[in-house]
Amino acid sequence: MHVAELWVYPVKSLAGQRLERARITPDGIPGDRRVQVRDSNDRLVTARTRHRLLSLAATLGADGQALIDGTPWREPRALDAVREVVADDAARLIEMNGDARFDDTTLLVSTDGAVAALGVDHRRLRPNILIAGVEGLAERDWPGGRLRVGSALLDVEKVCKRCVMTTLDPDTQAVSPDVLRRINADYDGRFALNCWVAEPGEVAVGDPVELV
Repeated sequence: MHVAELWVYPVKSLAGQRLERARITPDGIPGDRRVQVRDSNDRLVTARTRHRLLSLAATLGADGQALIDGTPWREPRALDAVREVVADDAARLIEMNGDARFDDTTLLVSTDGAVAALGVDHRRLRPNILIAGVEGLAERDWPGGRLRVGSALLDVEKVCKRCVMTTLDPDTQAVSPDVLRRINADYDGRFALNCWVAEPGEVAVGDPVELV
């Protein structure tokens, strides 16, 4: 097994950035989901209800700060772009720290065998790490185990409970409800792996992966 892809999502619910290498810290990949969109009542705004957020590209600048379509997230132009796609002039961007940035665990891991079984674009699952060389649905037997990924060690906690984000085409934002229906019907509503970082390290595309 080996690392096929690495992803970071600097702004929650925006399109992510593919990486060639990443440092894995106790909080996952630095900058991941560090910035969030909030409404005037301080409620989290995501692409689950505001699908067009996925049309904006979130990347990391040289200084590690989030960019929205190439603009630093603190600049008014970045906020204007967000407000336009969520149709809310009161929306704002805030910076989060620690585990509060995540829906569940600090890393999401998917495998090529499981993605092939589901038959969808793996980007719908929004993994941080895509592992290649995995047979079928083998990943579903991994919870409770550990993965050595590059020089990092991950604790596999559970198979991830999925939501309507899986129904959104990552390029067009077109909605395909059948994707989530199949996950619910055939996979108990769960797909890909919630993981914690047991030992920080460095990971690059092509690095070996071992179940330990």
